[in-house]
Amino acid sequence: MSYFTVFKMRLRMELQYRGAMIGGIACQMFFGLILVALYRALYAGKPQSVPIESVATYVWLQQAFFRMMLASDSELVDKIRSGDIAYDMCRPVDMYGFYYARIMAQKLMGSLMRAVPMLVVAFLLPGGWGISLPSSALGLIAAFPALFLGLLCVCALENITVAFTMKTLDPRGMQGLLNLLMLTLSGNLFPLTLFPESWQRVITFFPYAQLLDAPIRLYTGEYAPFEAFRVYALQAFWVVILVALGVVMWNMNKKRMIVQGG
Repeated sequence: MSYFTVFKMRLRMELQYRGAMIGGIACQMFFGLILVALYRALYAGKPQSVPIESVATYVWLQQAFFRMMLASDSELVDKIRSGDIAYDMCRPVDMYGFYYARIMAQKLMGSLMRAVPMLVVAFLLPGGWGISLPSSALGLIAAFPALFLGLLCVCALENITVAFTMKTLDPRGMQGLLNLLMLTLSGNLFPLTLFPESWQRVITFFPYAQLLDAPIRLYTGEYAPFEAFRVYALQAFWVVILVALGVVMWNMNKKRMIVQGG
């Protein structure tokens, strides 16, 4: 119950940042149009096996849920650097679960606030520029559980990044490296569907591909609806592995943590 309360409080806090939401929508719409224009230019020179409509859909769905990928709990990082995290260690709750609930609420609400208006506008764009309808009703339905499991996975990855910050006290190096891996291997910089088939067999097994690539492939029909349970199983596997790794790292850090100041 305490974690659910934390989750609700963070949801309400995210609703206050309407100016940031409007700025984020404008920014992601701009980048979405630029990326689609680049891929259309690429296709004009040499058509690819994946239709341009599917690539445009992939780009818009990635941009719509960009906040889910990179939102971080800056307040927690400040507490680690200042030593104020010592107060949180006195709470009668598990620290990992406490901050997992916070970051999940932040990523969920931030994504929904931006994704809904962005997708509405993307649906109104001309064919080949905007987002296409799902391959089937079953594909659309199957994409929602995959998107939720992707959210659980990215929250676990974020808490691992924070665990490294507890050791280094500076989030920029490790966070920059992990974010680069996430953006590259999740398909945000370059759709994974355009990689060679031999590469895709490896990349799609990594946890990063479970964040948004897997739900998008179910939406576009790249994965058939009957493959959904295989996708869910792989996503759940990585959620368990990453959460377990994060819990171990957080517990080790708590035992070794030295808080300076007075």
